[in-house]
Amino acid sequence: MSEKALAYLKENREALLKRLNSFLSIPSVSTDSAHKNDVQEAADFIVTYLNDIGFEKVEKQETGGHPLVYAEYNGAGSEAQTVLLYGHYDVQPVDPIELWDSNPFEPELRDGRIYARGSSDDKGQVFMHLAVFEAYMKTEGKLPLNVKICIEGEEEIGSENLYTILRDKKELFAADFAVISDSGMVAKNQPTILYGLKGFTGIEITVQGPDHDLHSGMYGGAIRNPIMALNHILSSMKNEEEVITVDGFYDDVEPLTDGERKLIAEVQGEDYSQATGVTDTASEKGYTPKEHTMARPTFEINGIYGGYQGEGTKTIIPSSATAKITCRLVPGQDPDQIQQLLKQHVIKAAPSGVTVEVKKEKLSAKAYKVEPNHPLIQKAASSYTKAFGKETVYVRMGGSIPVVEWIEAIYNMPIVLLGFGTPDDRLHSPNESFPLDSFDKGMETLVYYWNKVNER
Repeated sequence: MSEKALAYLKENREALLKRLNSFLSIPSVSTDSAHKNDVQEAADFIVTYLNDIGFEKVEKQETGGHPLVYAEYNGAGSEAQTVLLYGHYDVQPVDPIELWDSNPFEPELRDGRIYARGSSDDKGQVFMHLAVFEAYMKTEGKLPLNVKICIEGEEEIGSENLYTILRDKKELFAADFAVISDSGMVAKNQPTILYGLKGFTGIEITVQGPDHDLHSGMYGGAIRNPIMALNHILSSMKNEEEVITVDGFYDDVEPLTDGERKLIAEVQGEDYSQATGVTDTASEKGYTPKEHTMARPTFEINGIYGGYQGEGTKTIIPSSATAKITCRLVPGQDPDQIQQLLKQHVIKAAPSGVTVEVKKEKLSAKAYKVEPNHPLIQKAASSYTKAFGKETVYVRMGGSIPVVEWIEAIYNMPIVLLGFGTPDDRLHSPNESFPLDSFDKGMETLVYYWNKVNER
């Protein structure tokens, strides 16, 4: 069954790329109200494509924000498995536009890559699934499994309406398992099973001192400097060995097993110095950089500001200072509890002479992990290997995808993360691109996988 679909994809490659370019040309920037109609156009593109493919039920659901595209195909019969396919059609803003080498919404092929905003995240990967479904329907007249589609337009702004929809329409979206292609591989043409994601939470700390900026000559030595107080608090939260010193932070961390450490060691990771320009790495004591990035919790200061920022010197004691902090979490850690532990530490560490306000980050997510030997994961791994001609590696990722936790919490179904992006795709940055190798071999992987899903 797969050979006809594969032949169709090869024979119609140029037509498929042309259709993908039309999709990528739509500036569906969800965060900018000026692009509201463009976001609608991108949703309509998917609706039209799904109707052309032959899905039995296709609808654009209103969400209170940008629409969600839902579709069903039940032609494989009651014995076949049903997959819930999630993706998103909205994209990040293109700023700074002057750093792009070509128009971000006029796709361009260069050096074996498609350059356009959304080419990797996530329009290109969503399109690959639709193209594979098209190939099956055009050659076999049916799909090898039943499919439910959930493609939203608000992922880049936190999927603020999706959780409620998935919860309130639980029966509509219910399936045997879910597949998400909104991730990538550890290297170009290196098939990668992503079997875990970190959770996410954060706080914002504001330290308030005097009610206005003060002359440092007149008040220095008498008034606590809020920036110095903030630095004191922050330096008390993680030590020089990259160990987080917040009481209770590690209490519920699921230990990293010897088996997982072996899997991580087998991954050919990126050269951190070459990729980032740093002179050395810094990881939690007792763990390698890869282990810390993939499978241990982190604490990062994302921004810190206060006082004079202009040219030259302004001799003041600033009235306030603020820091934004986020933590990536691992299985066992609860985001709400971590926020509370962080807040308690901040209040306890605050020196006299200042007041401290702690705001909790609204968007949080628990970590996700599936067993690497799960049958659906093993079938995905063998499909990857067959398409790319390389053994598949298994990794946990430092990033977070909140919808993964929501699907697991609401439906308790296995989730397979089938990503085809690469570290060079420059997600969210100027000159985002997607390799044609990933486009071709990724679709081949999907053809093999859909055939394998129902194998006993």
